Amino acid sequence: MNGDAARGLAWGMLGVLIFALTMPMTRLAVGDQGAPQLPPAFVTAGRAGLAGLLSLAYLWATRRGRLVPPPRPLWPLLAVSAAGTVVGFPLGLAMALREVPAMHASVVTGIIPLGTAVVAALVLRQRASVGFWLCAAAGCALVVVFAFLAGGGRLVAADAWLALAVVSTAFGYVAGARASALLSPPQTICWVLVLSLPLTLPAMWLSWPHGAAGAPAAADIGWPAWAGFGYVTLFSMWLGFFAWYRGLALGGVLRVSQVQLAQPFLALLAAVPILGEQLQPLTVGFALAVVAVVFISRRMPVGAPGGPAAVAEVAAVRAMSPTPSDSIDPTQGARA
Repeated sequence: MNGDAARGLAWGMLGVLIFALTMPMTRLAVGDQGAPQLPPAFVTAGRAGLAGLLSLAYLWATRRGRLVPPPRPLWPLLAVSAAGTVVGFPLGLAMALREVPAMHASVVTGIIPLGTAVVAALVLRQRASVGFWLCAAAGCALVVVFAFLAGGGRLVAADAWLALAVVSTAFGYVAGARASALLSPPQTICWVLVLSLPLTLPAMWLSWPHGAAGAPAAADIGWPAWAGFGYVTLFSMWLGFFAWYRGLALGGVLRVSQVQLAQPFLALLAAVPILGEQLQPLTVGFALAVVAVVFISRRMPVGAPGGPAAVAEVAAVRAMSPTPSDSIDPTQGARA
């Protein structure tokens, strides 16, 4: 392995570690039903709003004081990406983690790479193999069964929020990947956040914890919750993407994307010291099963779409890959 490949793997692993910590850090920020901390709406809007301001500064600095907006034809794609990655995923995750442990969310969201591949196959109108669709069905079944068993024989509201997070992320990443045909991935991420500022900054102000309806006021919220909020703002919503894309550029997509298989397990392990959660055989077993299905799905053929425009979109999708866990190859299935 040459120096660039080794550095690429190191950057990629750093990105995966950053994204893996999103689950326990979000739980730390919002608290649980017995000891609520920051409102989920505030965490959702605040992390995106502050990351949007950082993105604005980044775009300004990299363009030497000139802020050139993306071409207008890309705005609908950026809007869909924002709806999925700025609103849908963070809100679904924050709402769910008020009710279920971070380990529960880590297993369910472990299906995101496969979900993103499914959406890409549908959007790009590809003829996926029977094996690919069997993997997709198996992944969904595993997540539903796990949620049912972990919920004591029933599905809970948090599972619906996690489903929203998974679906939102899948559509958001595919739309962002299509936009990155004309913008670099870092620029795409930054513009998604910047164009969301008219929504996220007012929402952040309106959802500020004032202590109404029995919820704690900002002054009464402990520092661990604020630390969790700071982490998902600076790292999960922003710096993690730069580390991940740096790794892909240095080490190659096919090699570096493999490290993302470790993300669910890193999230499970992180929840132990950060939150004091205990590893359960059921959780570990289903996490292994979900990762195995995602791994197998990558090897299932997905027919390449026809036409120059579709081929360009495939190249764009190949360049994207974050979160929560989420890089795909629409010509071959999920890549992680």
